[in-house]
Amino acid sequence: MAPWADRLPFTPGSLVLEWALLLALAALVGHLVQRYTRLPKIIGYAVVGALIGWLGFAGAAWPLSGVGLFLLELGIAVMLFEAGARLPLRWFRHNPMVLVQSLAESLLTFGAAFFVLRMLGLEVPVVRALAVIAMAASPAVLMRVVSDLRANGPVTDRAIALATLNTLYALTVGTAMLRTIDRGDGTMLASIASSAAVLGVSLLFGAVLAALLFGAFRLLHPTSQDTAIVMLALIAACAIVAPSFGGSAPLAVLLGGILLKQFHPRPWVWPRQMGSAASMLTILMFVLVSTMAAQADWSRGITWAALALIAVRLVSKVASLLLTSAGSGMALKQAFWVGIAMVPMSSVALLLTSQFVAASHSVGAQVAAIALPTILITELLGAALVSIALVRTGEAVRPWRQSGSRTAADAEVRP
Repeated sequence: MAPWADRLPFTPGSLVLEWALLLALAALVGHLVQRYTRLPKIIGYAVVGALIGWLGFAGAAWPLSGVGLFLLELGIAVMLFEAGARLPLRWFRHNPMVLVQSLAESLLTFGAAFFVLRMLGLEVPVVRALAVIAMAASPAVLMRVVSDLRANGPVTDRAIALATLNTLYALTVGTAMLRTIDRGDGTMLASIASSAAVLGVSLLFGAVLAALLFGAFRLLHPTSQDTAIVMLALIAACAIVAPSFGGSAPLAVLLGGILLKQFHPRPWVWPRQMGSAASMLTILMFVLVSTMAAQADWSRGITWAALALIAVRLVSKVASLLLTSAGSGMALKQAFWVGIAMVPMSSVALLLTSQFVAASHSVGAQVAAIALPTILITELLGAALVSIALVRTGEAVRPWRQSGSRTAADAEVRP
């Protein structure tokens, strides 16, 4: 019995076992949801996470901290790196209206959310934080749905590009606001200076990450397992180090992906390089988001405030894209469906909410009370709306028209 007793302290605890079983269940439910309802797998992941959150899963207490917070940041970093690596800066030189659309959509969303929440009687620091969170769409949800439906086309590309850009804005402004979250009367000059400092530090670490990965790609085969390990390790290292110097971990990785796209312009297949490790991080990220968001206080006042924020956010994004569609290379119908595809909020919004709670408990608690139900509703509803948008624009095949019991995302890809 002595060897067995000595080994007991080093065996995985029940919490690790529960998370392992939870991830397996989420993956199975996501597969079944897509197979039998033709909805995206992410809806299955989010439903499992929400049920676990409502049941009071001990391994995911709000606010996130420790290993759970790091895993969420790592999952966000991996997804944002992929989003950044899909964004060629040359596109903006040939079509600068994309940047105009992005700025207009973000500013109008911030302004409309700020106005409506102030009309509801919320304090200025709370309103500022919620307005910044409302700016960010979810590139993770978009890319996951696009992958499941094998979508491709101008609406798909524009939606991912705009979601990536407004996430960049939200992370820059939101991280800078952490130092002044308790002050609603902060000067515009101080806010701009803080945002510029966060962006500068994050850009520096993003450039280092891009340079290291560019060097690794010259030494390693693009599709080898060694390349995937190097990528994940460097992304994780950047996510750990950047906040210590005043930067933002997800913002630094996002900028690193954008810069790497300029150094390494040749197309490269992301899933083949990252493989199952990135898929597991993605599932874990979506489960964590819905588990956290489900722990919100669903009182009548909070629910109405969340629904008001969702409505004004949707109207702002659609209206801004329709108003700026002239000269952007998109028809009004396409601009409308791009706006619909910008509904999802997920991991980045949850991370910003968690950071506001850590920076100021009083203000952060009020922010989380409205942000958490908003995130859960938009994650579930947004994934379905993205699917509808891609199908209605003809960039994804209607799932119910696919032959056989397997969907296109389940089919094996052969060279």
